Amino acid sequence: MFTLNHRMDYTLEIGDIVYQVDMAFDNVLLFLEILNDKSLTDIEKIHFGINILLGVSFLLPLEYQYQIFNTLVKEFIGSEAEELDLDMDGNPLPMSKKAKNYDLKYDAEYIYASFMQAYGIDLIEQQGKLHWYKFKALLNGLPEGTKFMSVLDIRTREERKGMSPEEKRDLKKLKKQYALPCEGGGS
Repeated sequence: MFTLNHRMDYTLEIGDIVYQVDMAFDNVLLFLEILNDKSLTDIEKIHFGINILLGVSFLLPLEYQYQIFNTLVKEFIGSEAEELDLDMDGNPLPMSKKAKNYDLKYDAEYIYASFMQAYGIDLIEQQGKLHWYKFKALLNGLPEGTKFMSVLDIRTREERKGMSPEEKRDLKKLKKQYALPCEGGGS
């Protein structure tokens, strides 16, 4: 959680050992990318996710790794990642997908350009430095007129009463041009 009254120094205590959680935005984006990778099993996602954020691999029973993983998701990553659910035998269930208007990976160019335009921040230069919570706050605060916000506006814009057939056609064309891949459009 982003707060102004706490340092952005995050640790996770597991047994007697305290681990530093690497919350650089690019590291969290890699974590999220792995969560969305359909070629990986949920067990592999748990192993890789823990390794990415804590920099270690555990030789612990799966249920402990699952608890560590869910703690990382719940306490550090937030709503962009969903916790894994277990079935009756303790096996991870597939993650559900929520409808969304943007994709951090697919929209990376728009986000990059918008950070440069609005804040003068080069996200490539900030890899390993800019904290995830700062990144999210800046992303959520992007002003109108930036490329990313224009794309979001197109994706969420509804046809309104009184639109001409040409305006409707133009909107449909723009929606197709900027659609997320899962929506059946875009390039």
